Amino acid sequence: METLNKNTIEKETVALIKEALNKAISYDEYRVLVASLAEEKKSTGTVQTESLTNYTVLNNRRMKRLDKTIKVNETVIEKVKAYSKKITWLVLTESWCGDAAQTMPVMNKLAILNPNINLQIIQRDQNLELMNRFLINGTLSIPKLIMIDNDTLEVLGEWGSRPTIAAKMVEDYKKENGTLTPEFKEELQVWYNKDKGQNTIEDLVALLNV
Repeated sequence: METLNKNTIEKETVALIKEALNKAISYDEYRVLVASLAEEKKSTGTVQTESLTNYTVLNNRRMKRLDKTIKVNETVIEKVKAYSKKITWLVLTESWCGDAAQTMPVMNKLAILNPNINLQIIQRDQNLELMNRFLINGTLSIPKLIMIDNDTLEVLGEWGSRPTIAAKMVEDYKKENGTLTPEFKEELQVWYNKDKGQNTIEDLVALLNV
């Protein structure tokens, strides 16, 4: 059976990234898209259900609120502004994803601090071949942020699908209970509300190694 060597895989990943970047949209364009879908009672993706629509409507409200309320302290602002490498944060997501709604406004809040950081959005289900190169514990979990060198398209790092504290909460709960219950999901939402994006900020600053 023929296998792909590491160099071939990397070349193919670069080609997939290039293809994705050609059709990616900005965060502002993504917000317009989600708001429009919420208005039309639709979601991203080929599958349309009432549940996915309801999540899209809810997430549009969440992102609208977070876009206005997320606070970044001066130390973080200075660190992000000092970052000198030209990079793209390429994010795979879908409008119905609750974790994405909680974290993408944070990504945008940091990216707009520095013109060297270009935040671009693509839909997961339209880019499954690329998503399959960046699985989280073997799953298609989103949001998935891929940090790319603009000159070489080399992958410099990745993040997702939850901030580290929330990811640990989910991991521990799954170990003990096997699956996430509605009660736990409410608990996770309470955590997000209390955290106000700060754990995601910490993670993304660490990703920049600054």
